[in-house]
Amino acid sequence: MEFKVGVGKSDFEALRKSNDYYVDKTDIIYELVEETGNQVTLFTRPRRFGKTLMMSMLLNFFSISKDSRDVFQGLKITKHKEFCEKWMNQYPVLYISFKDVEADDFNDAYDMLVYRISEVCIELAYLINYAEIDTADKEVFAGLKSKSAKSNALKNSLKTIMRMMYTVYGKKVILLIDEYDVPLARASEKNTEENKYYSSMLGIIRGIMSTALKDNEFLEFAVVTGCLHIAKESIFTGTNNFASYSVLDEDFSEYFGFSEEEVNNMLSAADRQDRADSIREWYNGYLFGNNRLYCPWDVMNYMSALKKRTDARPKNYWKFTSHNGILLTFVERTDFDVTEKFEILLNGGTITQSISDELTYDTLHASEDHLWSVLLMTGYLTKANTEEYGETVSLKIPNREVASIFEDTVVAYFKKTADTLELERLINALWEGDETEATRLISELLWYTISYNDYHEDYYHAFLAGIFVGRGYNVESNKEKGLGRPDILLKDKRNRRAVIIEAKKSKKETDMDKDCAKAIDQIITEKYAEGLYGYKQILCYGIAFFQKQAKVKKL
Repeated sequence: MEFKVGVGKSDFEALRKSNDYYVDKTDIIYELVEETGNQVTLFTRPRRFGKTLMMSMLLNFFSISKDSRDVFQGLKITKHKEFCEKWMNQYPVLYISFKDVEADDFNDAYDMLVYRISEVCIELAYLINYAEIDTADKEVFAGLKSKSAKSNALKNSLKTIMRMMYTVYGKKVILLIDEYDVPLARASEKNTEENKYYSSMLGIIRGIMSTALKDNEFLEFAVVTGCLHIAKESIFTGTNNFASYSVLDEDFSEYFGFSEEEVNNMLSAADRQDRADSIREWYNGYLFGNNRLYCPWDVMNYMSALKKRTDARPKNYWKFTSHNGILLTFVERTDFDVTEKFEILLNGGTITQSISDELTYDTLHASEDHLWSVLLMTGYLTKANTEEYGETVSLKIPNREVASIFEDTVVAYFKKTADTLELERLINALWEGDETEATRLISELLWYTISYNDYHEDYYHAFLAGIFVGRGYNVESNKEKGLGRPDILLKDKRNRRAVIIEAKKSKKETDMDKDCAKAIDQIITEKYAEGLYGYKQILCYGIAFFQKQAKVKKL
């Protein structure tokens, strides 16, 4: 069979019917029902780790309104024949996702939530036709469907719909709530003195969740997913048989993410075993419980790229799926200093921190420990050791992909915090050919930013580019364009002058003079100055970097 990849497909039925490659995670269904007594189960995982696809799989397996035998044919869950006979397509299922309920103010977010509930009612519009349904419930349902219901009806909406489903089917309802915390995450970003968006949204979400999950006689069981376990806001307080599984827990850890064996099987199916090392370096390294896992989103995107282009190189797919501003917010804090810890992480090291997997969005930024916890729970960091349990955890950056996000943050931090006067002095020193002053100033700037030495010249190249961009010059940065172009080309057309820079990272301090000479020789050999016709002054520099030191030599 031809190897097919479906990128971004979160509809389990559609994925299976299209014959796209599927990594079989269906045993989670059996484990969830037969090996736990949970009435409410919360799975918290970083974005793009298969939460929505898992929820769609549960919907297709349990829903009484579907016939899913063909969809699950040949998958692991079908080994449990008696279980499948008892549970497959035997229960009413209410599924709702809050992933799109986000906006810049409360009114817009509330309208989006009302719209989402309305969509669910439209899908279940047939319920209102049953004579057995209570007249009051029909009226509330009609209001929810038409988006005219009041806030109290919205808070009780899921329980109302479940009561109607129970009346029709004579069975308790399985409730699936995907990305329950997205509305609160977005609201917390906008929670200023002028905009009390967070507390208002919290009241609505708490009402919806508590009425649906707490003492609900129409609930068979519920599965909820999100990025964080919200603790202190009492969303889950009093919920019977409640269990939460985060990246720190061993139970269910293998079902979110791809194992080494699963990725190797996929590479074999695609006949691309030659990319095993690259895909491991870029996308592996997450430790959930005791399982080392790859990010599914990245693996599938890269496999799709390889299918289209046999020479496709790994790149960062994860960073474009959400905002990464939390890292910049973290390093900009003035009440604590994390720069040394960032340097340790960026150099492939580990740090030890107190971690909590029960957080609250309105206090995420209250302490350094909270912020490290968020970075762990949202996938920017991972546990370093399988043996560790408890609140103190060793942390590291999982892979090359996430390291590049940290790199981008460091460069952004430098641009925001670098002394403008010092930058102007440095640029003037380069125009004047003063290599001694340029050496001093670059080393001084490096000292006050975050540096690392794990990715060749990339960081130093971005550091230099950050100095020149936005200073009124034409800056060309061609690090990724291959041979024949300098690292940095700075052009001052008004004064008809240019600066060419080639940067090297030295393995040891004593190599810096030699590496400067190599950089200058490359400028000459590759004829980087050719094409700058009409420029009266062309200054060429080789710059060598070693940790937080720089050496500048002029041709």
